[in-house]
Amino acid sequence: MVLMQRMAALVVMLLICPLLLALAALIRLCLGSPIFFRQVRPGLQGEPFAMFKFRTMRDTQNADGRLLPDSERLTAFGRFLRSTSLDELPELINIIRGEMSFVGPRPLLMEYLSLYSSEQMRRHEVMPGITGWAQVNGRNAISWEQKFAYDVWYIDHHLLADRWVDAVLSARSSA
Repeated sequence: MVLMQRMAALVVMLLICPLLLALAALIRLCLGSPIFFRQVRPGLQGEPFAMFKFRTMRDTQNADGRLLPDSERLTAFGRFLRSTSLDELPELINIIRGEMSFVGPRPLLMEYLSLYSSEQMRRHEVMPGITGWAQVNGRNAISWEQKFAYDVWYIDHHLLADRWVDAVLSARSSA
């Protein structure tokens, strides 16, 4: 399954290459360098990986050299990239690298790991995804508790589907 997703992500990347190049050029023009935003997130079993996204904010600093609040650094172009989820397209790189899946719980920040309940920690039983059941069912309009509940529901049903496929394949190979 992972190999199929990796190959599919590579094909998608090749197909949308002109869009990726155009977005990269616009980001460079509007926001400067770097083009990509890279952040360490917890993946499968909570293992850290570097997640890639297109950059959506400027690196504007105050007089003390500290970054301004996100709300002041986020540009109209950055808001557009986020609202259309175009900033997520570089996560295809993470799928190709075998760190993410197309569908799975969205990877949150590393510093949240210690705050999860044992039930919430189950979100790391599968690879994180570019999109997930919580995003399909409300994205930012639902509570964190509901997002975690959707993540666990997905994991339970995803694992059941995997077991069913494995059982069917085993039955076919032994026949």
